[in-house]
Amino acid sequence: MSTITIKNVTKAFGDKVVLQAFDAAFQDGEFVTLLGPSGCGKTTMLRMIAGFERPTSGEIYFDDQLVTGEKTFVPPEKRGIGMVFQSYAVWPHMNVYDNVAYPLSIQRIPKGDIGRRVERVLEITHLGQYARRFPNQLSGGQQQRVALARALVAEPRLLLLDEPLSNLDAKLRESMRFEIKEIQKNLGITVVYVTHDQTEAMAMSDRIFLINGGVIQQCGTPEEIYNAPVNQFVADFLGKVDFFKGEIRDGRIFFPAMGGQSIAYGGPKTGRADVAVRPENLCFSDDGELSGVLETHYYLGDTDDCRVRIGDTLVRVVADGFGHSARHPGQPVRLAVRSCMVFEDDGTLEEMLRIQT
Repeated sequence: MSTITIKNVTKAFGDKVVLQAFDAAFQDGEFVTLLGPSGCGKTTMLRMIAGFERPTSGEIYFDDQLVTGEKTFVPPEKRGIGMVFQSYAVWPHMNVYDNVAYPLSIQRIPKGDIGRRVERVLEITHLGQYARRFPNQLSGGQQQRVALARALVAEPRLLLLDEPLSNLDAKLRESMRFEIKEIQKNLGITVVYVTHDQTEAMAMSDRIFLINGGVIQQCGTPEEIYNAPVNQFVADFLGKVDFFKGEIRDGRIFFPAMGGQSIAYGGPKTGRADVAVRPENLCFSDDGELSGVLETHYYLGDTDDCRVRIGDTLVRVVADGFGHSARHPGQPVRLAVRSCMVFEDDGTLEEMLRIQT
């Protein structure tokens, strides 16, 4: 297995800089996700780790081995990596067994060793019963597992995954998330995973590197990034959130667009603020500090997705679905705020929320 160290890596295509001063260390056995909107540079970083691209500047190490530097470049086939792409890229004329065995065959591994290793990885990926089937006889999820098994059979020191689930339907994506994570835990392999899907990143990652405009905005565990975002872009990209203009004074946050209503605040900031509130952190309560009128609600089974008008502002509330029948548009309601995130209002909110593509 491998520790990956990336030192001050920058990548430009002509005059366009797509990655700026990327510094990171991925630990042995860690599941790391590079997350961000389209065009942010995450796939470019993955391709540089793989050796398919060379950085404009900076160095990449596998353990203590320099694989990319100013005068050093180890080609992809000598880096000991496995890679799974967005497209399944399985050979249509080969059955599952031969698809998975192919990387070992071209290395001229003895047939007995090939058989043992293929059977083991087919068992790990739950494909043993499909060994003699051809790709056109498999579902999309099964074909993606074939691609994963083919990447694992060579026993790579590092597994790279580039949006491998984006071609699957929603239910398959959900089940494959857990299967990939389970395989990674069982093998103890280091994984670098690229996605723009926040749910995938939250469900699978030990750490997330959230990138925008070629710059790492924040890295941390899913809990850290979700609950303690460093800026408005991070708060907005990971999860549902609404932003409200507020003013902090005398231990309270006042909201001008909500008719001057306010909530208690025990933090250190004062003055103008951008207040971010996740809809699940608002709840209907007779003792709530905010009062308004329920404008709409959408019953989704497990939740009731509501909009409450407070002054000139629509506030989103995701409430427990069990109470939906007691809620009616037009009724007065009170809201309690379980938690909120407060950022200084420096005039950059619109800029921070602009997703660059």
